[in-house]
Amino acid sequence: MTAVLFDYPKTAAFGRVLPKNKIYEHGSITNAVRQLFVRQVEQIVWQHKLAPETVNLKASKAVPEIQIFSITLKGDELKPEVLRCIDLAIPFPIIYELRFDGKAKPVAAFKRPSEADASKWVISEYFNSDWTATDTPRKPLPMVFDLEALYGHLLLPLMPHPARPGEDLQEQVERMELIRLKHRELERCEARLRKEKQFNRKIEINAELRTIKGILAELKQ
Repeated sequence: MTAVLFDYPKTAAFGRVLPKNKIYEHGSITNAVRQLFVRQVEQIVWQHKLAPETVNLKASKAVPEIQIFSITLKGDELKPEVLRCIDLAIPFPIIYELRFDGKAKPVAAFKRPSEADASKWVISEYFNSDWTATDTPRKPLPMVFDLEALYGHLLLPLMPHPARPGEDLQEQVERMELIRLKHRELERCEARLRKEKQFNRKIEINAELRTIKGILAELKQ
């Protein structure tokens, strides 16, 4: 998927290095995830803060602000556990730009307040695009009236399949997650088929495969 880098306004520039230990302090972090930070993350910079006072857009309960984080990596991989740890520590929606070797890649999860507990956030799986050169021309922010609409537009290029007519952002994200789930189910089913020796069982597994492929085709429409 082609990466889209946005041109965030200078009025929203924040530009503060975020020490890793600050992330550790604001969330329960396992030793395994701490080691991922050490091995994979060079530096985290809080690049921009998109808020009513910086971009002149109305906030909402779901999207009071949008934070833009730049993460310089030590290699070309970053485990999602690292991003989830940051998202749990920062109580705002976040768009990440991963950087490595002259390339950049936007990554984000859809993040919304929990209906059961407004002090907590529900975080979807992570969506990302391909790597692109950091000097790729940036796209201006879309013309919208509030931060919630802006958040949707920032996430839109990361979605692997387009929205259906009348489908809101949460519904689209839930459908994308279901597509991922079905793809994993398909892979497990194909692995079982390769190992199966009995003809009758192969017929049953092939029937399962056809059902899963049919569901996937419908979900992607």
